[in-house]
Amino acid sequence: MKKFTLLSLVAATVLFTACNDKTTESLKDAASSATESVKDAASGAVDSAKDAAKDAASGAVDSVKDAASGAVDSVKDAASGAVDSAKEKAVGAADALKERASSATDAASGAVDSVKDAAVATTVAAGAAAASADNAAGKAAYAKCAGCHGADGKTKALGKSNIVAGQSAADLEVALNGYKAGTRNVSGMGMLMKGQVAAMDDATIKAVSEYMSGL
Repeated sequence: MKKFTLLSLVAATVLFTACNDKTTESLKDAASSATESVKDAASGAVDSAKDAAKDAASGAVDSVKDAASGAVDSVKDAASGAVDSAKEKAVGAADALKERASSATDAASGAVDSVKDAAVATTVAAGAAAASADNAAGKAAYAKCAGCHGADGKTKALGKSNIVAGQSAADLEVALNGYKAGTRNVSGMGMLMKGQVAAMDDATIKAVSEYMSGL
């Protein structure tokens, strides 16, 4: 009986030990499987996180690039518009200045011409007045002509002749010489004029002609 009991204890111990070994192996295998599963899950999570981070970073970079490109284009457009506006204003101002300068030039030219004309007229008048004042011989010779032509030389002699005042001295000198030579007879006054100038020498004819021209 004691032997059987002892053998039973020994058998139980062996069985228990064997069971413990199997349980331990099973636990080891389970732990190993769990560890691998954790590793795989962690690796997958890391890879997913990396991919998500890359995608987010790439998207952010693209957004920044697009925003920067849009800002640059806006600045370019604004600058181009400002330059065009400035050019138009500059051209308008230049045209206005040209027109003003042209108007001023025309006005100045007109003023200069007016001054020149006035100066010429004044010079001619002064010269004629001086010549008339200094031409005592011509004035004296004209004394006998004034009865028909008027003191101012603006009367038509016998209502027929031309007005002698203001004619050129050269034309008057030619006419008087023609009357003296008897080769001129205007309005039938040839004989009358020949008698008037017959006693005049060349110097006197020249002097009286210049005097009548200045009347």
